[in-house]
Amino acid sequence: MAKIVIKKNPGSTDMTAMCDVAFLLLTFFVMTSTAKIPEALPVDTPASTTQTKVPDTDLATLTVGKGKVFFDLKGKAVRKRTLELMAEKYGITFSEEDKDKFGLMKDFGVPISSLKQIIDLKAADRSKADQPGIPSDSLDNQLQDWVRNARLANIEVNDKELQVAIKGDAREEYPAIRKVMDILQDQKINSFSLVTGLRGKDF
Repeated sequence: MAKIVIKKNPGSTDMTAMCDVAFLLLTFFVMTSTAKIPEALPVDTPASTTQTKVPDTDLATLTVGKGKVFFDLKGKAVRKRTLELMAEKYGITFSEEDKDKFGLMKDFGVPISSLKQIIDLKAADRSKADQPGIPSDSLDNQLQDWVRNARLANIEVNDKELQVAIKGDAREEYPAIRKVMDILQDQKINSFSLVTGLRGKDF
């Protein structure tokens, strides 16, 4: 008698549901993530095990690297008011459009006489521009004026004292960092944060 062979159907797995889930997750991460804005002065911060975060508001950051100092300030309204105070001090006129653009900018490092040229650049081009740093010499200490006017602006706008953080490159010579600290201490700012990169603890 002939043996009847029953063909086995291996079956198939419907991957439609898995693809839907994968694309939903991909869409979620794309929509909720924020792009990192390139820094005008990228620095390699020293390693540390401290996990204290710097504040998200009422903060000025002084970035020190390659012999230059760059300045950054949180808050559009505070930035605009700081620019107005600096314009009054140095006798420079900025349009309302300039102030609005400056309010959205990140860190910068140019003398105030060249600031308008940086404001006019597109955001992507600002990080590529060869900015010489904010003058901080004894004869032309614009950095000190930026810090002082930022503090005044933050009190006017937010009614709070401005916090200051120094973000130094790990390869930067100590005198450059010390110079920035001296500028802060001249204004009675004796408490400030040092931005570092987090690393694992050594056991």
